Amino acid sequence: MFRRTFWFTAGAAAGVWATTKVNRKIQQLTPESLAAQAANKAIDAGHRLKDFALDVRAGMARREAELGEALGLDAPPPGHRELPEPRGRAALGPAPHKTTTTFSARPARTISYNRNEDH
Repeated sequence: MFRRTFWFTAGAAAGVWATTKVNRKIQQLTPESLAAQAANKAIDAGHRLKDFALDVRAGMARREAELGEALGLDAPPPGHRELPEPRGRAALGPAPHKTTTTFSARPARTISYNRNEDH
């Protein structure tokens, strides 16, 4: 009697465990879950790529400083004077807008040469 009860309980526990395991796996394979996993992996890959790029830039700057120091390129040449800072676009005013008009029987049409404009 105890033997049968033990095996019945062990079988029921194994069934509950297997059912739980299968349901979790099914939840992981739903389209929403797969999309979330892909998005998380893409974000992680982006962070790793950004960290790599920052490491490369830091290494480049360090090596450039070492080479400049070794070659004596850090000091400005004699008689050198600094160039003035370039003026920003706002200081120059708005950019002129290039347009042409067509001459025909139809009303005049404005053609924009701005390549960034949506057409």
